[in-house]
Amino acid sequence: CRTSLLPETSARSAESCAFNRFGDVSFSLVLGRSSAAGVRLTHAMGQPRRSRSAGAFAAFRLLAALFFCPLRAQAGPARAEARAEAVSLELDVSRVHNKVSEMFLSVAVDADLMAQEKFMYLLGSPKLRILAKALTPAFLRFGGTEQDFMQFRPQREPFSPNDHSSLHYPGHSCDKFELPPLLEQRLKQEWALQASVLQQEELLGKFDIKYFSESAVDLLYAFANCSGLDLIFGLNALLRSPDNVWDSQNAELLMNYCESRQYIMSWELGNEPNSYEKKAGIRVDGYQLGQDFLHLHKILQKSRIYSSSGLYGPDVSQPRNHRKDLLTGFLETASNAIDACTWHHYYVNGRDTSLEDFKDPEVLDTLAVKTNEVLETVRSVSPGKRVWLGETSSAYGGGALGLSDTFVAGFMWLDKLGLAAKLGLDVVIRQVLIGSGTYHLVDDDLDPLPDYWLSVLYKRLVGPEVLKVEVASVSKQKRLLRVYLHCTNRKSSSYRQGSVTLFALNLSKNQATLSLPALFSNSTVEAYVLQSAEPGVDGLQSRAARLNGVLLKMVDEQTLPPLQGTDLRPGEHLKLPGLSFAFYVVKQARAPVC
Repeated sequence: CRTSLLPETSARSAESCAFNRFGDVSFSLVLGRSSAAGVRLTHAMGQPRRSRSAGAFAAFRLLAALFFCPLRAQAGPARAEARAEAVSLELDVSRVHNKVSEMFLSVAVDADLMAQEKFMYLLGSPKLRILAKALTPAFLRFGGTEQDFMQFRPQREPFSPNDHSSLHYPGHSCDKFELPPLLEQRLKQEWALQASVLQQEELLGKFDIKYFSESAVDLLYAFANCSGLDLIFGLNALLRSPDNVWDSQNAELLMNYCESRQYIMSWELGNEPNSYEKKAGIRVDGYQLGQDFLHLHKILQKSRIYSSSGLYGPDVSQPRNHRKDLLTGFLETASNAIDACTWHHYYVNGRDTSLEDFKDPEVLDTLAVKTNEVLETVRSVSPGKRVWLGETSSAYGGGALGLSDTFVAGFMWLDKLGLAAKLGLDVVIRQVLIGSGTYHLVDDDLDPLPDYWLSVLYKRLVGPEVLKVEVASVSKQKRLLRVYLHCTNRKSSSYRQGSVTLFALNLSKNQATLSLPALFSNSTVEAYVLQSAEPGVDGLQSRAARLNGVLLKMVDEQTLPPLQGTDLRPGEHLKLPGLSFAFYVVKQARAPVC
């Protein structure tokens, strides 16, 4: 009789064997590599012996039962420990696989914030500015669906490009337009209601023309300037002539004002032109879109301060069969006019997705499929042109309620950052820092959500140099464990040159134990493990997170918590809890390329 109390063997069959065929039986404890315990019952010499007497057999049977029952009770933990067996990682720190922009992780403010101009004063919140500063260096994209339904309408005295009184305007004053606490509280309450109205407008697909003045521009620029972010302003591309050519008059009026105030920024034109027909009944092909960008480029070249500013586009949606030609036609016409080619990506529809989608490896892998399609197009038409994810988050349609603003969204966000850098995308712009919907980094009360803390840690710990890492295991666990490796951010003063940062996602409910190569066995590792504030699968929908067990929240309205790591002993395995993600800084990696 031969059986075992290992995961693949039922306790029932082991019990039957133990109690029905006892000759001379030996019990041997089998230790796995992870110190997990399994139990095997094996007859001595492989052959059962007959019992010498019924009494002796009964006594032995009782002894066996006493010994066996505790083992059966421990079968559950034994299985869990077995699944925590160490997974070996292979790290290559000898060469840089790819290098991204130092502003790789960037953020957006949705143009819908300007739908009613008073809400732009939320950008004067000292708290929001503190939160934004922690994400620098980064671009701040002002854009989204609403940008193509907005027009600049000046309300002040006519201005002159030669007026150099810009220092008297809030765009250059970081304390002049700080939002008073009482007004901030009132605006936050009203914004929560406004966000619901905007979401309904998005659902219906009906958009009204909205106007903004100099004050809105001043507040936007002041926020970017005082937070240390580089502003990219998205212009309305749906202002068109009867011949379907972009009408630049309103854009030129805006640019003249910005130049008169010496507001340094970059530009985009239009948002998701492949959906213009659905949103506005206007169809623009790739060639005409390219001509529109060439026209904008000429305008910028005539400007005293914008002749060297960035121009990015065309901000198309992810590749779909019916409009794939749009990007190709655009690049063939205007690739020389843009500094980077931008496209948008979302994994799922926010209206019909599920919790499982947010941690499904197959869903996460769709980013690679779409990215490779875009890269193939760009490389074939405009070799060497940088490619950005110009707008991205978890779910389109404003996000998924109860998912995009909770801990589980971090699996999509961190995996996107790792995979995008690995595949060769230069910048990833998160939709949004603040705006309507549920995929924002801070909530309607301007409190940080889990993806915000994840983003800050990424900024602090991850450098632009992408290195190669692989999971050596070929088990099912490999599919549920996603790992990425970069040089550590050299601007983090606490880490010496040559250190590397490994970040990993555990999509399984069970703990993963990671083993680094022997080359790094003498290095101290600092761990930053992020888990939901609440345990279990249900806790994944929590709007709070813990770092190494400590609940993350602001110390006060203008102070972030310290975000401290935990030192592991040299050679100690990295333990990644189930349904969590983490950053591990290998301090003495001595990577020559870092």
